[in-house]
Amino acid sequence: MAGAAARAGVCRMTLEPKLADPVQLAIPAFILLVLIEIGVARLRGEAAYEIRDTAASLAMGLGNLVIALVLAAATYIAANRVYQYRLLDLGYTWWSFLLVLFAEDFTYYWFHRLSHRSRFWWAAHINHHSSQHYNLSTALRQTWTGGLFQWVLWLPLALAGFPPALIVFQKGVSLVYQFWIHTETIRRLPWWFEAVMNTPSHHRVHHATNPRYLDRNYAGVLIVWDRLFGSFVAEDEREPCRYGIVKNIGTFNPLRIAFHEWVAIGQDLAQAPSWRAQLAYAFGLPGWSPDGSRQTTDAIRAAWRARCDAPTKR
Repeated sequence: MAGAAARAGVCRMTLEPKLADPVQLAIPAFILLVLIEIGVARLRGEAAYEIRDTAASLAMGLGNLVIALVLAAATYIAANRVYQYRLLDLGYTWWSFLLVLFAEDFTYYWFHRLSHRSRFWWAAHINHHSSQHYNLSTALRQTWTGGLFQWVLWLPLALAGFPPALIVFQKGVSLVYQFWIHTETIRRLPWWFEAVMNTPSHHRVHHATNPRYLDRNYAGVLIVWDRLFGSFVAEDEREPCRYGIVKNIGTFNPLRIAFHEWVAIGQDLAQAPSWRAQLAYAFGLPGWSPDGSRQTTDAIRAAWRARCDAPTKR
């Protein structure tokens, strides 16, 4: 096993060489696609973009880029440290590039699901859902705080034997793929593509606040994980998606967008009646409260189902 050999030289660790960054290479395409979407929306007479909302998304994307650059060295060193104890040598072969696509996407699915089901993780992710518009600029509304801890979930891939450079490359590929699905311009794609891949239709559901759609379709690239683990819901043309968060914050201030949920957690912890309540406030379902005065997404969905199942009065 590679791990045994690596232990002897762990003090002389050398970093794996980095591959090209797919995100940087794709930036011109991002800009072009946004301009095309704006043009298509104007031709159709649709109000797809709101200048203050778009500016907030761009500011969030720029902030995320700066923070990522600051943290890049530390996270890459950590991944390389874990890689010294790898169980296998998967290297840079055609099949390792194919295998890491599935492995990284599987990791992303569970990270994304956790980011909606635990308030601590949701606090870092909520800003991506805070826009009440859904367009390509929404894809740029990225976290300012998640980079401090989210990378930990990808370390098992390095331990398994994927080179850190390959993991970072595939994360970039996933991010580039997910850009184009943030649109209402594309409605439905061929059934075979919708069956396997994440698409604009599937991701609109993910961003919607309708009870039918809440906390569904966590996919990054492959929608098959949602189908396998029971979190898939198809978009229903009879029920248009409503975007944003359950309680919209009504601001275009990037600082408030980035930190409002962290502030709310701090306020809840300060007034929590017990340490158990503090743990639940911090790590339980978003919307949890000791007295049930707030609603989690599960409670919202259960109430909606009860209304749907209730007999119609004549």
